[in-house]
Amino acid sequence: MSLHAQLSPEAQVRLEVQQRNSTISSLAITVLSILLLGLTLGYILLDGVFKETRPDIFVSSGPKDPDPPLDAPKVPLSLERKPSAPSAARNPMIVSPLSATVSIPTVDLPVSEPTAYFGDGDGDFGRGGIIGTGPGDFVPGLPQDLNKRCMKQDRLARLQSTGGTVACEEAVEKALQWLKSSQSKEGNWPGNVSNTGFALLVYLGRCETPLSEEYGESCLRAIIYLVDLGMKNKGGWLTTSPNPATNKQIAYEHAINTYALAEATTFCKLLQKEGMVAIPNLEEVTQRAGQLIIDNQTSQGGWEYHYAETSTRGGGDLSITAWQIQALKACKHTGIDFRNLTPCVRRAMDYIEGLAGSNGGFGYSSPGKGHTDYNTLTGAGMLCLQIWDKGSRSAVRNGARYVDANTKFDYNTRYADLYGHYYEAQAMLNRGGEQWNRYNKLFRDQLLDNQNPDGSWKVPGGGGKDLRAVAPAYLQDATYRTCLCTLMLEVYYRFLPSTDTPH
Repeated sequence: MSLHAQLSPEAQVRLEVQQRNSTISSLAITVLSILLLGLTLGYILLDGVFKETRPDIFVSSGPKDPDPPLDAPKVPLSLERKPSAPSAARNPMIVSPLSATVSIPTVDLPVSEPTAYFGDGDGDFGRGGIIGTGPGDFVPGLPQDLNKRCMKQDRLARLQSTGGTVACEEAVEKALQWLKSSQSKEGNWPGNVSNTGFALLVYLGRCETPLSEEYGESCLRAIIYLVDLGMKNKGGWLTTSPNPATNKQIAYEHAINTYALAEATTFCKLLQKEGMVAIPNLEEVTQRAGQLIIDNQTSQGGWEYHYAETSTRGGGDLSITAWQIQALKACKHTGIDFRNLTPCVRRAMDYIEGLAGSNGGFGYSSPGKGHTDYNTLTGAGMLCLQIWDKGSRSAVRNGARYVDANTKFDYNTRYADLYGHYYEAQAMLNRGGEQWNRYNKLFRDQLLDNQNPDGSWKVPGGGGKDLRAVAPAYLQDATYRTCLCTLMLEVYYRFLPSTDTPH
């Protein structure tokens, strides 16, 4: 016998009502949960779409009046980049050694075949110099002819094809290590303020940029130091003594630092295409610095001590003028607008060509007249004309013959004019052919044999009287002479010859 429990009809009705209400409640809770989840996801997505992001590069737009200083806080030592797009995240990355995460996607880009000329057809040192993230690295967005100088194997091949050796590259590396170790925490180097510009040119000459693995932070500190000078000085002077009336050397200091900062600006603008390098006020300071050079040219076409507008020496002198010309060429490559740049350069070319003497040598402030028995600034005159597409002129051809026949370089005698040979190395490489081959044999091993074990260079000439273009500051200044020697050894790949035809 079995027992059965049976509900009354009224209880059965109540049970069915309860079950139906429970089902409805469950469905309602489920629908509400789905709606809440959808609203949450929608808020997140909309916030990501409309949220403002940092720009890749920011440059302050300071006042346009050239007289007041740019009153802005000191530039922070950091690089920033917004997150890469998902497609870029799948590519290999080159990561900056600095505190902020910075990366470049290494992408395949269509490039043209390299040519014998470096640059934009001017027959000069190209689109503002060379750029890279360190020796051996490919830089997206750069033409192949520029990238090849930044790839270690190609750079070594170019070095050897133009007369250099592996020992030259090893000497440059030792010099860079020495410069890195001797830099102050503020970003400058000991000695004259122009040493910071010189050291920065050395870094950039070997493709060391703010993103270089080994030298990136040192390079960035140097750029920021120069930007800070231009920000705090009235008018934008790149010197620690910004009064032209009292600072005789300001024309040297400002021009050398402008040259370096303009090259750095070009490099950073190219890297900007990859969403990198945020250095506030870099372009603003570079524009002001370059404009100061243009605005302080003498009426005769040269430049003078104190940046004087008039000169009793025929327009200035070639030693001062040569730095202005190099700086203005670097400024042109930035793409920044400079008022009256073209007429300024035209007057300068006429002035420099007028300094060529009948023997082929260039004088300081009058045709062919130097301070010694040798026209030590002949290379400077040649280079100024070459980089502004005047390399085929008779003054350059005659200058090359003069240097070929008369120059001397013996590091441990009075014939160790590092300043004059800084120019001659570049000018003679531009000439090419047997003239360059003979000059290269003259200076290359002399430099290699006189580098100190720590990477700096010995005092030339034994510290005695030397044949010189300017007061021999490098007798006391290790940074100055080391930068000059290193720039000479970088000549094999820093610039390509301005012509592929020997003369």
